[in-house]
Amino acid sequence: MIKKAILPVAGLGTRFLPASKSIPKEMVTVVDRPAIEYVVKEAIAAGIEQIILVTHSSKASIENYFDRNFELETTLEQKKKFDLLKVITDILPAHISIVSVRQPQPLGLGHAVLCAKNIVGNEPFAVLLPDVLVKDSDTENDLSLMIKRFEASKSSQIMVEAVPDHMVDQYGIVDVAESPVEGQSIVMQGIVEKPAVGNAPSNLSVVGRYVLPAQIMQLLENTPRGAGNEIQLTDAIAMLQQTEAVEAYRMKGQTFDCGSKIGYLKAVLHYGLDHPTLGAEFKSLIQELNV
Repeated sequence: MIKKAILPVAGLGTRFLPASKSIPKEMVTVVDRPAIEYVVKEAIAAGIEQIILVTHSSKASIENYFDRNFELETTLEQKKKFDLLKVITDILPAHISIVSVRQPQPLGLGHAVLCAKNIVGNEPFAVLLPDVLVKDSDTENDLSLMIKRFEASKSSQIMVEAVPDHMVDQYGIVDVAESPVEGQSIVMQGIVEKPAVGNAPSNLSVVGRYVLPAQIMQLLENTPRGAGNEIQLTDAIAMLQQTEAVEAYRMKGQTFDCGSKIGYLKAVLHYGLDHPTLGAEFKSLIQELNV
């Protein structure tokens, strides 16, 4: 069973300026909690027990958020605000550990993953990009299904979703013989970065969730710098494909790109409407606006 997940959080979040000038983009709230909490809870729901943050010196607030705050807890307890006390103490279950490692230079996603090599060791692991929130459509989340497929097939899994044909030039698109049904995987031939409309091998875009074997770390160590003069994870995955199958898993849920401002606003709307205590009032507010 895969128990470790890498979350690369060292990026500067330039798409989210000016907010990300002083606040890590991962800490911008979606309704009543930071975006990264949704990603961590997604991993936990899939059976992950150790979260590895690949971070930067300016992102200490992320580590602080998942740490205990005894002064705040004591104050809430003394004031008998037990509901709020439960909210903050339940952020991270007791059996979950969060560790962090620094990415000393901004050398790409592949380099960020490689920074966690010593913590991952010889175990397979998941990678979750915290810019993307994945909202479940079922009782079992997509990451959990990916992990089960990895354990059954021993093939790396890359989460994909269908996008409109006229938007394929905005994404990394997987090359597959046919499109799998939602919740299923298929062997892929490769990934084409932002293909021209009309020339894309499919309409399945890479979402930002991966389940990978330990040997990808050795491949990353030998991956030359590619696009943007950075070490690209997709280049290492292409090297892996030379020796074994890599599968594209078509997700069942819904994604929100919280690295972009409009994607963030969509996330606030959807998660706000589903909020257990705020949802009904929020829906009424939207209806009152009537825009």
